[in-house]
Amino acid sequence: MHCPFCQHEDTRVIDSRLTEDGGTVRRRRECPQCSERFNTFETAELKLPAIVKSGDRREPFDEHKLRVGFERALQKRPVASDAVDGAVRAVVNDLRRCGEREVPSRQVGELVMRELKALDQVAYVRFASVYRRFEDVHAFREEIEKLERDLPSLEGLQLPLLDAARRGRKS
Repeated sequence: MHCPFCQHEDTRVIDSRLTEDGGTVRRRRECPQCSERFNTFETAELKLPAIVKSGDRREPFDEHKLRVGFERALQKRPVASDAVDGAVRAVVNDLRRCGEREVPSRQVGELVMRELKALDQVAYVRFASVYRRFEDVHAFREEIEKLERDLPSLEGLQLPLLDAARRGRKS
């Protein structure tokens, strides 16, 4: 590793530690030439699959786009940013584990919907309405009814938004 201060060709590692998330190694280095110290961060570079869009168009996976999709669906919803980070990580990890060189965008959408369903029911329906291109109120109703049938498996993961809505209707 070249010294960023004097460009000396070799530096010495003084200390190595894992970062909090465990995915990066932080190395404290010292230059034997100028005695300056600096940090480097080492992460594994894992190739994610290309995304096959409609019309067979291919584009590289973009984690920023994934995060923006989550944030749009979760806009003005009471979901912690740590939970969003975890959901993004879960989708990225699933894509890594699939072992494919190319993945249809539809599969990525399904992974996002799975994570949103666990995070927030309203965000899930928002995302589903765009992702599945709901054409009318009937399509919304069907999706909400499916979500209500799945509620027992989602209990304890989030606030009971649909139960509150049902109680409001009875009044």
